Amino acid sequence: MTEAYIVATARSPIGRARKGSLVDVRPDDLAARMVGAALDKVPGLDPGRIDDLLLGTGQPAGEQGFNLARIVAVLIGWDAVPGATVNRYCSSSLQTTRMAFHAIKAGEGDVFVSAGVEAVSRYGAGASDVPDAVNPVFAAAVGRTAARSAAGAGVWADPRLDGALPDPYIAMGQTAENVAQLRGVSREEQDAFAARSQQRAEAAIASGFWAGDITPVTLDDGTVVAADDGPRPGVTVEALAGLDPVFRPDGTVTAGNCCPLNDGAAAVVVVSDRVVDELGLQPLARIVSTGVSGLSPEVMGLGPVEASRRALAVAGLSIDDIDLVEINEAFAAQVIPSARELGVDPECLNVHGGAIAVGHPFGMTGARITSTLINGLAVTGGRYGLETMCVGGGQGMAMVLERV
Repeated sequence: MTEAYIVATARSPIGRARKGSLVDVRPDDLAARMVGAALDKVPGLDPGRIDDLLLGTGQPAGEQGFNLARIVAVLIGWDAVPGATVNRYCSSSLQTTRMAFHAIKAGEGDVFVSAGVEAVSRYGAGASDVPDAVNPVFAAAVGRTAARSAAGAGVWADPRLDGALPDPYIAMGQTAENVAQLRGVSREEQDAFAARSQQRAEAAIASGFWAGDITPVTLDDGTVVAADDGPRPGVTVEALAGLDPVFRPDGTVTAGNCCPLNDGAAAVVVVSDRVVDELGLQPLARIVSTGVSGLSPEVMGLGPVEASRRALAVAGLSIDDIDLVEINEAFAAQVIPSARELGVDPECLNVHGGAIAVGHPFGMTGARITSTLINGLAVTGGRYGLETMCVGGGQGMAMVLERV
């Protein structure tokens, strides 16, 4: 059967939303730069051979609205390249890679670009305005309820404010508190994990790992952004312990033990083994399997567990066969129990730090973690890697890669 290989990746630095390095960069422009940068790493590949440009975004509105993938293709000058925009929220650009993988397996194409972008700083910009004050997804991310968010303007209100059905996009922080309570994850454990993420990211910066993972972005004023805004040197458990809970007065989730809001874009080039042989390419990784799962929205943070089990089962592997695991760090409260239930060796988990340190631009994250995992396997000499994440709305997603 035809195999699907990742032959190039590119990911931007990750900026802090509203106050970081990428606040003035449009999401379509940022995505176009990363797609172009990824293709530049495969110089023998004619863009005219691209069967589809698949792009994920968590909030397909405003400047991220319409069919953003097609807009990106046209921006680059690829009028003959079709495009489709996909929303599976936090795993949107892992979904696009899955779609490329499936299309190649089905014999319906040989060359695909999988990309993702999120520019939280730009929410509310553009002709199709979605003001952040009434955006339930953004409200969920920062912990405000949709009802409170919509109260000021009464437009683009959450469709479940009528109470007819539960709102699957309840505040993500509330879901983290639910998981912490359900699985008995203490505040001390969360702070220790968050400090570990920051410290490992700091060490990875010092070693040059993150510089090798990031494609610099040149701003209109000539400034070159080449590093993530998020990592903070010298973070300690003691410092994190002094932060107040964000989502519940008596809660355990703080601004220090969950991911921030961010801007960023990433792209992955996926081709068939036929193209690899024809062009003499050296693949970075083979896509082995993927898996998705659903669960109660109230405990969406446990999504990685079943999704990973499904992906591993399809691959014919166990967690003991996996050399590196990347679980997206939406909240320490959900990574800790997910890793425990999967039986992940802590020394194999997010070894270069995770989203608590580097950030989580929703639509970008799937492709960003793919790049980080591939580079991590190359540095450590590992063979198999597992990428997985919880997904807002009550889902999980996972992918198994093999370094080649």
